[in-house]
Amino acid sequence: MKISNETKIGALTIVAIVFLFLGFNFLKGKSLFKSGFYLYAKFPQAQGLVASNPVFINGYQAGSVSSVTADEDLKNILVEIKLNKAYQIPKGSVANISSNPLGSSSVSITLDSTHTVYLKSKDTLETSFSAGLFGQLSGQIKPLAEQANAVMKHLDTLMANVNNVLDSASRAHLREMTANLSAVTGGLVQTTAALNGALDLRNGALASPVKNFDRFTENLANNNANIDSIVMNLKSVTKGFSQLDLKGATARLQATVDSLNAMIVQAKSSNSSVGAIINNKEFYNNINTTLNSLHILLDDLRAHPKRYVGISIFGKKDKGNYLTQPLVSDSLPSSIQK
Repeated sequence: MKISNETKIGALTIVAIVFLFLGFNFLKGKSLFKSGFYLYAKFPQAQGLVASNPVFINGYQAGSVSSVTADEDLKNILVEIKLNKAYQIPKGSVANISSNPLGSSSVSITLDSTHTVYLKSKDTLETSFSAGLFGQLSGQIKPLAEQANAVMKHLDTLMANVNNVLDSASRAHLREMTANLSAVTGGLVQTTAALNGALDLRNGALASPVKNFDRFTENLANNNANIDSIVMNLKSVTKGFSQLDLKGATARLQATVDSLNAMIVQAKSSNSSVGAIINNKEFYNNINTTLNSLHILLDDLRAHPKRYVGISIFGKKDKGNYLTQPLVSDSLPSSIQK
């Protein structure tokens, strides 16, 4: 029997629709054939949980949500969980809905390590409910809002007290203070402008010192050759000083000082001739007596020259009246004084 083309097209269309339906349900986590490991959990709120949402056990995705249904009064939400295989989940394990504001919600199962009896397929898990991130935020924001309202009330009271304290005289003082602050600010602005003008390198007060410094550095640059020559001369002088035999000169000077010290020691010693002359008082007295006698002899020679020189033709030598001490200048004859 020959099958028409229309029948073939219709059959292919039906098969495609069936496969499309099965694939869509598979992607959603549903299965037409009730096979696999299923668990159930009841929650008071779904928190955005829908079919095909992941199920985590110890952070590992062990399955997905098969379906989410509600009672007629919407007080209990029944969640059907399909695990990938028959995991050993102890009794007493707790399921919890984890809501994510930036993504989809999920179911987290916390295993109870104290039980040794494991759940079977189609058993019911114990559940715990948390308000989620938004619920926690709202629970924390509410007391903060109440505290903010209390603070605002205290601020209103404070402002009222401030208004009562600030009478017309106090307000006038505040206005005067504000005016003074404005004047001070204007003075600071003028001072800043004057300082900027002084710091101007062209026309300011620092322009002349800067120019002088520029000229000084320019002169230094132009006299580099002279400075180099002076430095070379200093190097040659210091080199000459370094080449001097300072050690030998110091030794010779020390020898001279030692000789002088030896001469001084000999002069002080009574055993040497110089020491005997210097330290002998009798020698000093003899010298003094000799000089005194010589002085007397010279005075007698000047007072009685004929006594010593006999040139006179008619006269005779003057004898007697010899001097015994030097004459005073007033007692000498006038011819001798001249």
